[in-house]
Amino acid sequence: MHETRGGEMSVLGEVPFGLYYGGVDTTCLFIALAGAYARRTNDYGTIRALWPHLIAAAGWMSDYGDSNGDGLIDYARAADTGLSNQGWKDSEDSIFHADGRFPKGPVALLEVQGYAFAAWKALAEMGAALGDGRALEWAARAEALRALVEDRYWMEDEGFYAIALDGDGEQCRAVASNAGHLLFMGLPSHERARRVTRRMLTAEFRSGWGLRTLAKGQARFNPMSYHNGSVWPHDTALAAAGMARYGERRAVAMLLGEIYGSAAHFQMRLPELFCGFVRETGEPPIAYPVACLPQAWAAGSVFLMMQSVLGLSIDAAEGLVEVNNPTLPAGLDRLSITRLKVGDGVIDLHFQRLNGHVVVMPRERSGAVNLRATG
Repeated sequence: MHETRGGEMSVLGEVPFGLYYGGVDTTCLFIALAGAYARRTNDYGTIRALWPHLIAAAGWMSDYGDSNGDGLIDYARAADTGLSNQGWKDSEDSIFHADGRFPKGPVALLEVQGYAFAAWKALAEMGAALGDGRALEWAARAEALRALVEDRYWMEDEGFYAIALDGDGEQCRAVASNAGHLLFMGLPSHERARRVTRRMLTAEFRSGWGLRTLAKGQARFNPMSYHNGSVWPHDTALAAAGMARYGERRAVAMLLGEIYGSAAHFQMRLPELFCGFVRETGEPPIAYPVACLPQAWAAGSVFLMMQSVLGLSIDAAEGLVEVNNPTLPAGLDRLSITRLKVGDGVIDLHFQRLNGHVVVMPRERSGAVNLRATG
């Protein structure tokens, strides 16, 4: 499902959102989220209960998500009342070629292939834990998809990934934040991830308040647009977490500081999005007039970014908390995390800046939980 809305317009059919399934990404994300939940909690009772639904979701990816048999998840609007674009950037002008042309369908979005890659990997991990004999097949599908994306979406001259492929298999060569989601899912090679990170940290993307959805100078760029130059906190957070996944910590701490600065101007209630104008001395971020405020994934973005700068990961099955090369944003020298649940155990962690480095110290703990600090 993409969204559901009540109200007069939905009831009368003037908008399709009474119960609307025009979302190509949600099925992949359902499986990926289940895998993340399993790693974080080791709650395989819940996973067993969900297993028939997860298998059904995988069946949709195999049998319906790929309309033209090229191995990629794609979409095309089935009715005139539906959305033209069916990823998270669902405005009608959000996906386009480098010259501004809109693509013919079916469209295969870059980030959705990352979600599908994560879904197949998660299914393989969960399947192995549950003794499902298809686990190796699912792992192979993930690696095959990785190779396909690297081959078809990479733009060597740009040092970046294309935002999508159109119905003819042609790259939509717009340079957009979608590539940050690919980093978050861990699909790119380290070298390509480094090049994407380097470009996303330039003034093309960085507004000073977060990362823009579209690089400055691209066709259709507009800092006041919904998806073509605005800043979405969740989008910035996913890109930042992706950078951190490949070892970039200091830049992520910088981005966290920028998002915190934005939140301070919105009374600590992060909106869905705000405008992507360059940060000016003494000037606040420019609000997007009809943005939802507060908004759930904007609020959640802060926790993902904090986890990323701390290099914090949890393996509940092993009872292990791993902290890899932690850092803290400027102006924050100490941070405590209390009652962090890991399986049946609980641990308190204290981070502190000492002699230019950030160190982590365990405090109270109970149950079978261990800390491993590296970097």
